[in-house]
Amino acid sequence: MTSSIISGTKNLFRKSTKQRDHIMYTEADIEPITLIVIGCGQRGKAYGKYALVSNAVKIVAIAEPRPQTRKLYAEQHKVDATLVFKTWKDLHAASADTLKTIGKRLADAVLIAVQDHMHVEVALAFAEQGYHILCEKPMATTMEDCIKIEEAIDKAGIIFGMGHVMRYSPYSQEITKIVQSGALGQLINLVQVEPVGYYHFAHSYVRGNWSKEKDSSFALLTKCCHDIDIICHWMGPSPPIKVSSFGSLRHFHHKAKPVKAGDATRCLDCAMENDCPYSAKRIYLDSVSRGNTGWPVSPLVDGVPDIENITAALKEGPYGQCVYEGQNDVCDNQVVNLEFENGNTASFTMVAFSSAICERQLRMHFTYGEIIGDMNKYTITDFKANKTKTFHPVNEGGGHGGGDMGLIRTFIEAVRTGNQKLLGTDVSEVLRSHMTVFAAEASRREQQVVNCVEFEQKARTSLREMLAQSVLC
Repeated sequence: MTSSIISGTKNLFRKSTKQRDHIMYTEADIEPITLIVIGCGQRGKAYGKYALVSNAVKIVAIAEPRPQTRKLYAEQHKVDATLVFKTWKDLHAASADTLKTIGKRLADAVLIAVQDHMHVEVALAFAEQGYHILCEKPMATTMEDCIKIEEAIDKAGIIFGMGHVMRYSPYSQEITKIVQSGALGQLINLVQVEPVGYYHFAHSYVRGNWSKEKDSSFALLTKCCHDIDIICHWMGPSPPIKVSSFGSLRHFHHKAKPVKAGDATRCLDCAMENDCPYSAKRIYLDSVSRGNTGWPVSPLVDGVPDIENITAALKEGPYGQCVYEGQNDVCDNQVVNLEFENGNTASFTMVAFSSAICERQLRMHFTYGEIIGDMNKYTITDFKANKTKTFHPVNEGGGHGGGDMGLIRTFIEAVRTGNQKLLGTDVSEVLRSHMTVFAAEASRREQQVVNCVEFEQKARTSLREMLAQSVLC
């Protein structure tokens, strides 16, 4: 008698767990992959943690403009002073000199963790020199720049990893194996909600680096491109063919400012600071007073946060501003609806207003069952067996339920073996999922359903015409 889907579920992904453990077990016997880190902020630190716990990789050079952040990162990873640079261009020039004089690169691979709008320039430069690349999301901030990166990666013939970390957590990988096994039948519909979190959204998308489109891009791209990616991955190999989207900036603007706040433009000067959930004092100063020197306080200063420098940042910098008085313009809520070539459908919601911080809510509807998950656990219902069981994947630590560590570990192994397939994706698939995000945003702006295939074709034609025009000029 065939065992039920539920009783056999753990066996389904036990093999992949053994393979992951095998990689860690044999690390002591292999030569470490050498890595350049460009951008030593939050994401550079998150991926860099792997080098502190593993012999598989060694960080040998860095570029970071902030002096204290640069110094601390270099000390932590024992980077030689001659390979510590202020700008990526200085590092790139040093690499060019090394290639010219001794015919050797400074490292095997480059981690790109700079601000989003810089990704394309850095990626093109290092791809041309032949470095394998792990690029933090998003790929780039325009469709044309994403296509340029794809072309550069293909031309260089290098390993390319994308910061779509959700694919690489134990939680997501267990679910992926169930989907691909067909154990619950065909996946018909998927619903995912990304609750960004009320203070997280205020920090990053109202006060922070991703608050204005001109400085970065729209929120669906900068925050949720890996959500759209994993939705397309789970629905694959059938591609998305149509998309519609709706959303707006509903709350974080001057018209929503409480009357009690009066003319105050900074939280430390506001009469209602005590009653405001977005109080900068509460989010940052109270947090560092309790001993927290990590996120969200660490991005406010160069170096180690303390009460004095955080107070100064709140008095002078953007993180101390009233959330109703900023220049932010990205959506604080957005929905995306997708139709796939085989008729399957999916919906995605991004919303600021939640106490859950980035703990995605997932519902997957199959012909013979369903999965309900929250990034920490998932529940399978088997319609045939009429049974339900909840699973708790191991959390390996780090961000995104272990996804950060899973991605960097997999990328390093892909570089070591020269095997792009280990990453489970390639630059062309990365581009397609980004194109779906751009198409969704076009739908939101134009208030119409967008054909994904035609949209990508137009983007490629536009780039060719633009390049041809630049040659003529």
